[in-house]
Amino acid sequence: MRSPRRLLAGVVAGVVVIAGAGWAVGARLRSPADEAARRAAPAASLVTAAVERRKLVSTVVLSGMLEYGSPLPVTLAGVVGGGAELQRATRAPRKGRIGEGAVLMEVNGRPVFALRGAVPMHRTITPGGKGADVRQLQRALRRLGYRAPASGVFDRATIAAVTRMYAEKGYEAQQPTLTERQTYESLRKAVRTARESLATERQALDRGRDVLPLKVRLDNAEKDLKAARAALAEAESGGPTPDDEADLAAADAAVRAARERLLEAEQALHQAVSQPTTDPATSPTAGVTATPRPTASVDTSLLELKVANARADLAAAHQARDLALRKAEEAGESRLAELRSAVRTAKEAVVTAEQALRQARQLSPARMKVAGARADVAAAEELLAEYARTYGVSIPPGEVVFLPKLPARVQKVAVKPGRPVEGEVATVTSSAFAVTGSVEAAEAELLRPGMKATVELDSGRTYQARLSAVGEQAGRPGGEEPPEGSQSVLLSPTGRAGLRAGVAVTVRVTVGATEDPVLVVPVAAVITSADGRARVRVEYATDRTRDVEVRTGLTADGNVEVGGALKEGDRVVVSGG
Repeated sequence: MRSPRRLLAGVVAGVVVIAGAGWAVGARLRSPADEAARRAAPAASLVTAAVERRKLVSTVVLSGMLEYGSPLPVTLAGVVGGGAELQRATRAPRKGRIGEGAVLMEVNGRPVFALRGAVPMHRTITPGGKGADVRQLQRALRRLGYRAPASGVFDRATIAAVTRMYAEKGYEAQQPTLTERQTYESLRKAVRTARESLATERQALDRGRDVLPLKVRLDNAEKDLKAARAALAEAESGGPTPDDEADLAAADAAVRAARERLLEAEQALHQAVSQPTTDPATSPTAGVTATPRPTASVDTSLLELKVANARADLAAAHQARDLALRKAEEAGESRLAELRSAVRTAKEAVVTAEQALRQARQLSPARMKVAGARADVAAAEELLAEYARTYGVSIPPGEVVFLPKLPARVQKVAVKPGRPVEGEVATVTSSAFAVTGSVEAAEAELLRPGMKATVELDSGRTYQARLSAVGEQAGRPGGEEPPEGSQSVLLSPTGRAGLRAGVAVTVRVTVGATEDPVLVVPVAAVITSADGRARVRVEYATDRTRDVEVRTGLTADGNVEVGGALKEGDRVVVSGG
């Protein structure tokens, strides 16, 4: 039989178990209202962000490809060499750098030179050729050290410079082909034949019975005119005639003789007047020197008469000489007048004879043959002159390729040795790197050439760059079109160390930036009222806000520049409330 204490312990344990089970069941059982209240969302709270002061930079980010810039397909403007045979590449272009004056390739063993210029090669440059392409060629020759003028004419000096350029590269400048040489000789022979025919017809005309006498008369008139002119020239350049010279010589002799007689008479008169006398009282033996003393006057009248007569004779001799000289001059003038009249008469005779001969020739049946032969000569000479202007060393259109910039790089080769040259032969690029890519049309409106940019490689290394072009001006390698709704962009890195073509890069173009730190808030914090004014909600206490009107500025990376009654550290509502 159980004891009362053990019975009590059992009753208490049962009560505890029953109570625990009831509590557990009660805890799991709730009313629908309690369950809905438990699951309801907590009261909404404000989401805020702090107002910051910092510089704001707006960028457009795009993916691009790093390549050598300005790709340009190269085609030949025409044949290489003078022949018309199939154009076949004998040496293909080589990838890599190419400078001005270098041989890009060979076609049929002939060179294709690369020269700098904006005007494309479009014709065969022949002797005498003029134009912008010739002037461009001359500038390239001067840059390469060959002496060439700047006339814009493919003249002898330019041809000599071209010949030296070819020779230094181991080639010969293009000479006239066999067909051209044969044509030139045929034209020269045609000129000779036409001239011979003209001479024959002229001889036949001159030997005609109605022309020959007039031709003889013209010859005689021309001879007379020649003789008259010679006599006139001799008379104009010569002195007096022999007779005149004899008269002048006799007059000169008479003048000299009269002058001698005058001198003798004057001398005799002088001696008579100044003759000294001796005083008898003074003897030389006494040691006293005799001195002249005036004596009785001497009769000099006869001597004075002789002097006067001699002077008269001299004056008469001078007058006779002057008379002889005037007569000689008058005779000379008369002779010149006669000779000039003879020249005029001879000229009239020549003109008359020429006119008669010309009229006779015009009336001669052989005149038409001479005129026709003369026209044949003129036509043959004109054809030869026209052909000769372009005959000589030339530059075929395919032997020069003008490229906008040199040095350049051959990036792609489109022809192989031994294959026909048709269309594009290579693609060249500049030596500078460029980044090509595309952006959406909306972002493209923000871009302007000259904007700064940063080019980032996969390694994380960055390079500074500038935006070169947007849209059609930018282009794309191979002429590819950008994706629909996008526009092409082209950027130029400012450095090149460590860059490699064909590498994908990330580009950030700076479209705007503040010069100094400014207050910025998230774009979501700005609210535009119905009146168009912008404002933000500032939290000044827990879940309590006030509206503040602001002025917005640059937007970048989800933030916007603001101005107004705000300060750094203020909390603005982004969402909630």
